[in-house]
Amino acid sequence: MSEELSNIYNKLYIDAIEKIKSDQYVIDHMIDSPLDKRFGLALIIKLDQHVKQQIQTFLSTLHAIEPDQYYLPSSDIHITLLPIISCSADFDLNQISAQDYIDLLRENLFIEGKLEINFKGITASSSCIMIQGFPQQNILNELRNQLRTLFKTSSLRQTIDERYFLQTAHVTVVRFRKAFTAKEEFLKLLEDYKDYDFGTMTVNEIELVYHDWYVREKIVKSLCRFEV
Repeated sequence: MSEELSNIYNKLYIDAIEKIKSDQYVIDHMIDSPLDKRFGLALIIKLDQHVKQQIQTFLSTLHAIEPDQYYLPSSDIHITLLPIISCSADFDLNQISAQDYIDLLRENLFIEGKLEINFKGITASSSCIMIQGFPQQNILNELRNQLRTLFKTSSLRQTIDERYFLQTAHVTVVRFRKAFTAKEEFLKLLEDYKDYDFGTMTVNEIELVYHDWYVREKIVKSLCRFEV
C-alpha cells in the first residue's frame, strides 16, 4: 500500500509543480464567498495534537513567504475517511434522517487491529498543498471497502465514489486563494519538506459530520463520534 500511495503522491506532486511553475494553478474563488452553499455528509478523522503542531510549523513558514494563500487552522485539519454524500448546493441535512446513518454505523463500524497513519512528506494539486498520509498495513483500505459495501447495500442516500474513488490518506493544508507573489521561494520550501516526517498517530475516533466544502469547524455539524 505504501509503495502504491507513494507513486500516486509523487505523480500528483510532479504534475502540480509544473502547473504552478507555468502559472496554470487554480485559484479558489469560492473560499471567501458567503454565497457558497455546498454541503455534504462524510466520515472524517481528526489528527492528534503532535502531528497538527508539526504541520502548523510548516504552514507558518509558508505563510511568511505567501501570506495571502489560505492556510487551514489546526481545528480544520483532517483526513476524509469516506465522503458519504458529496458536497452539493442541492443537499441539506433536513433531507435525510441523520439518526439512520448513526444507527447503521454503530452496528457495523469496527476496525480489526490498530489503525496507525504516518504523515511523511508533502504533495500537491493544481489548487492546494497536501500532507502525505501513509496508513500502516492495509487497515484503512479494508475499512473503506467495508463502508462502501455497507452504504451501497443499504437504502440510505449516498453518492460514494461518484465524484472520485478515494485511495489516499492525504491532509489538505493550503488552498490557493490569490496569485503567487513569491512563487520560486514557495516552491523551494515545498521541496525542502518533500520528505519531512510530521509524525505518526493512532486513530482512536471517527466522526460523522455534516460539512461545508472546506470542512471548517465553525460551520461543521458533528453528528456522532465513534470510538475505534
